[in-house]
Amino acid sequence: MAFPNKLRLVEMSPRDGLQNEPGAVIGTRIKTGLIDRLADCGLTHIESASFVSPKWVPQMGDAAEVMAGINRKAGVRYSVLTPNLRGFENALAAGADEVAVFGAASESFSQKNINCSIAESLDRFLPVMAAAKQHRIPVRGYVSTVLGCPYEGDIAPEQVARVAKALADMGCYEISLGDTIGTGTPLKAKRMLEAVAAEVPIEKLAAHFHDTYGQALANLYAVLEEGVAVIDASVAGLGGCPYARGASGNVATEDVLYLLNGLGIDTGVDLNRLVATGEWISQQLNRQNGSKVGQALGDNCK
Repeated sequence: MAFPNKLRLVEMSPRDGLQNEPGAVIGTRIKTGLIDRLADCGLTHIESASFVSPKWVPQMGDAAEVMAGINRKAGVRYSVLTPNLRGFENALAAGADEVAVFGAASESFSQKNINCSIAESLDRFLPVMAAAKQHRIPVRGYVSTVLGCPYEGDIAPEQVARVAKALADMGCYEISLGDTIGTGTPLKAKRMLEAVAAEVPIEKLAAHFHDTYGQALANLYAVLEEGVAVIDASVAGLGGCPYARGASGNVATEDVLYLLNGLGIDTGVDLNRLVATGEWISQQLNRQNGSKVGQALGDNCK
């Protein structure tokens, strides 16, 4: 199958990138500054916050303030993560354009991450889906551990397909397939995608790959060949999984964009501005830029 002509990048850094950042809680102004800079790069879909208990995710405790403080740009979708009905209600009050729910393809990961089975986690989303439908808010679904689990190892593609189908049948307009611990390889990614695409149309699927083993770009290339036209990424490679030993962040948006530009795939995102944004947030967090492209071009894009 040919590569898509156009592709939507979903920027994860304000939520997935920052939620597990160690140390002091990141200031709200840094978060809103990051979101505004990302929008100025041409990104049209930014996951901006997570309405979860600050007891469990302290870095997301100011979600309402973040949503109130961003300079909303026309044509940009500002989405948030909402694990339950209370989270959805808070997201609605904060003016979120979209909400997201998350499940796992691994029973062990589901139990250790959210303390319930896969089936129980899906049941928890039903009130969220009903409320979202009532308020005409689109819901995106995530499936984690699609290419490997820190507790179970390899995950059967058919299990990923079952969870993805359940989320689609609930009403999720798009399903993001997450290689949470970054152990996937291109052939595994293709086989997983084939199984899921047999249950959920390829145009409703997105790739969310971490780069722990340096395979994320290769895996993305593999699923691009199969027709995936939505990719989740995080500027400067921010992020990580607290439940997976050594798991690095999401694949860096700068690195993905450089690949897509080389393939002639249109995203509408300005690479130089994106690199400058990655440099800025890395400096704010006092950490090394996790993007190879950002490291190579950083001095030229400030």
